[in-house]
Amino acid sequence: MRAASSSPLLPLVLVLLLSADSRAFTTSRPMRSSSSLRDALKEDVEVVVVDAGSSSKSASAVPIVESSSSGGGVRTTGAVVARERTDRATKARPYPLFLAEKAASLFVDPILSSPPPPSSSGEKETIVVLGTGWGAASFLKNVDTDRYDVTVISPRNYFVFTPMLAGASVGTVDFKSITEPIREINNRAKYVEASATSIDTTKRTVSCVSVSCEGNSCETIEFDVAYDRLLFSVGARTTTFGTPGVEEYCNYLKQVGDAQQIKNAIVNCFENASLPARASTPEMIERELTFVIVGAGPTGVEFAAELLDFIEGDGPRYYKELLPYVRIKIVEAAPTILRPFEDGMKDEAMRRLTRDIEIPGVPTIRPLEVLLNKQVSEVSAKYIYFKDGDRLHYGMALWAAGIGPLPLTTSLIEELGDTEQSTAQKEFARGRLGVDPWLRVIGGRGRIFSLGDCSCVSNTPSLPATAQVASQQGEYLGRLLSNDYRIDEAGDDSSSLLPPMVLDRDQPRSLSERIASLTMGDDEIAAPFQFLDLGILAYTGSGSALAQVQVAPGKGDPTSETWNPVRLQIKGKLGFGLWRSIYLWKQTSPKNVVLVTLDWIKVKLFGRDISIL
Repeated sequence: MRAASSSPLLPLVLVLLLSADSRAFTTSRPMRSSSSLRDALKEDVEVVVVDAGSSSKSASAVPIVESSSSGGGVRTTGAVVARERTDRATKARPYPLFLAEKAASLFVDPILSSPPPPSSSGEKETIVVLGTGWGAASFLKNVDTDRYDVTVISPRNYFVFTPMLAGASVGTVDFKSITEPIREINNRAKYVEASATSIDTTKRTVSCVSVSCEGNSCETIEFDVAYDRLLFSVGARTTTFGTPGVEEYCNYLKQVGDAQQIKNAIVNCFENASLPARASTPEMIERELTFVIVGAGPTGVEFAAELLDFIEGDGPRYYKELLPYVRIKIVEAAPTILRPFEDGMKDEAMRRLTRDIEIPGVPTIRPLEVLLNKQVSEVSAKYIYFKDGDRLHYGMALWAAGIGPLPLTTSLIEELGDTEQSTAQKEFARGRLGVDPWLRVIGGRGRIFSLGDCSCVSNTPSLPATAQVASQQGEYLGRLLSNDYRIDEAGDDSSSLLPPMVLDRDQPRSLSERIASLTMGDDEIAAPFQFLDLGILAYTGSGSALAQVQVAPGKGDPTSETWNPVRLQIKGKLGFGLWRSIYLWKQTSPKNVVLVTLDWIKVKLFGRDISIL
């Protein structure tokens, strides 16, 4: 048995007590009269004297280097932050207290907290945000634009609700219903429609290229954008693992353009199969109507489920005579589908996907088949070849087998090759940008941050590459930068970063910050990022879905076999209701909620649109 049943009440009790008295809970250190960072760091730390010309220093401490007020150059102080204190701060906060912290940030802080303190300097810093994905959008919602000039650089001027791209690819929802202009998300942030090509970390500039068109004439414009701080949130791309033919012949499902292309390809397959020249050759019809999905993760499974809905719901109206020839093949190299789910949920998904479909006037069909332990070796215009020697003909193929870094991510890692980033790559990052627990890029001198699929956090490297993680990271970083913390390192000749520290110990603190300080036993270090696993969802077709909600975490390492969290498993119609409710709740604006709801109603009343646009 796990913790006592009364433990879920602890977060609520703690929130109520701390709300009643903002100073009811503090750490054991007495309040000091001085509020400077130097004085704050001198308490409870190891003190060493570091000679400016000496290369030796304490192995368990990080020195502060600051500019001398009396003369030129740089002088070192004796203040250092003990490694033990930093290690204590970066430990995972206990789950009940962490829940209380999150509850306070959602429900109490917006009501009780005062506005963030004004910037300590009169001049605004410039934050450049690369990307318009989940992390960037969440950051823009939470960053204080009174303190920063924010510039967003991306070739895409909108945010897209990626979990619903599978539905958009068959017409369940309209593309515009799941997008939101980036200028709407934060109308005080500047937007530059361009692609970042390189980053100069020494000059603090981002090199960009943009295509400007007037009428039928287009020109390429190259320019640089300077930054004080950079948020690198470019995401990742679908990886092919070097498989020949994938880029030439397979579709992806990462962008709105991908979904639009897939929607047209599906309808084209049915229209080609209807041609009189092929009506007398069943083999040709079956080849045109064979849809292969490589990858049995949530993306592949949800697309297969949406395609089944299209065949079952709209196929009888448009292509009734072709339905017996439809084949859907899910190809997976692993021995199971939906690896993040429990075994019982996987079995339910298999049962729903491989169900029989009964249509009046058509023999009972079972169009979907799951092929496990099958590794693709090559893709050609007509066939998919496997390493075991088999081959499979197809009309359309979707590749959803994994993600990899973008060239810009690789370029930035190489740019930081002479820093601790090279060690991070060997130890845990492996192709993604290594970041510390406060999402600062290792080797970036506290000026570069990264989140989402392109990053890997040092103390929790096993975080999944999901929208949920990126969104929480963006929210965390926006709030961190909007408060008075010393974020960057103290000097240029120190390669290590101090933990973000409060500039003034008496500055206003939100309830969630006070709970975090209580949990860490430290009221000066900013709480590091900690992921709250809210669970995972997967649509399985015909008004059925899986919802696996984590109620309590397991013990030990999440990557170990002994990790056994408490999970609530919901499936069938109830899971479908939860799936739709959460997707509506997570929309970026009330407009999107209305549009998505209307799309679902339209499909129910009138069916999906099959126009090729």
